[in-house]
Amino acid sequence: MKRKFTFNINPLKPRRQSLREKSTLAEKILWERLRRNNLGVKFFRQYSVEGYVMDFYCPEKRLSVEIEGSIHNLSSTQKYDKYREKYLQAFGIKILKFSNTEVFTKVGNVTSEIKSALHTPS
Repeated sequence: MKRKFTFNINPLKPRRQSLREKSTLAEKILWERLRRNNLGVKFFRQYSVEGYVMDFYCPEKRLSVEIEGSIHNLSSTQKYDKYREKYLQAFGIKILKFSNTEVFTKVGNVTSEIKSALHTPS
């Protein structure tokens, strides 16, 4: 039996809301560039696919954008991130990762890279 692909499951709703309320400065900066179809497609903030919450997600293009802070340098976090990435890629989701520093210092380059990924055939 084929497993159903689920989005924004109810048990994760409080977590998604909490993450939106506690957005990092880098997430806020990038959200201003992604919101309101600024790149020609709709992005959602703190969107969940199955049991995983992504920072930003474009369902139309199956593109996830992740902003990574220093916690992602920990080996335990890296192991979790690697599993999560493989799991999401199994659903055909492409994941772009950027550091907080990249967003702070080169947000134009980050936006250009996202734009390029949106227009690259999967």
